[in-house]
Amino acid sequence: MWQQTTISLKARSRGFYLITSEIESNLRQLGDYKIGVAHLLLQHTSASLSLNENADPSVRVDFEAFINHLAPERAAYYTHTYEGDDDMPAHLKSSLLGVSLTLPISNGHFNLGTWQGIYLGEHRDFGGSRKVLVTLQGEPL
Repeated sequence: MWQQTTISLKARSRGFYLITSEIESNLRQLGDYKIGVAHLLLQHTSASLSLNENADPSVRVDFEAFINHLAPERAAYYTHTYEGDDDMPAHLKSSLLGVSLTLPISNGHFNLGTWQGIYLGEHRDFGGSRKVLVTLQGEPL
């Protein structure tokens, strides 16, 4: 069985956000699957998806500090500068971290590790609402 849907995430300011619950609450179809995979594609070039620590919020703060060090604003070598100081670094961060995840489904739920959660990396000062295209494939319950 295959299903596909688009989830609109609420707008956020720059930073890393745990969005596992937001994805699951907008993905009722997940409960239809005994076993399968979910592919999540963030349909943007200035944000990212990642799977990481879901318990301690300081990890997300450190992610933000580290990624800003890797792709700083106003670097002298940027030529793509007309969309704001945060735009080119946001594109680099998106490519470094990626925009998709493939997650296992077991008995109607994502089968993540104990301390794993889905992160949205918002790399613009204010990127607006973000869309995630979710494709589900698997055996029905």
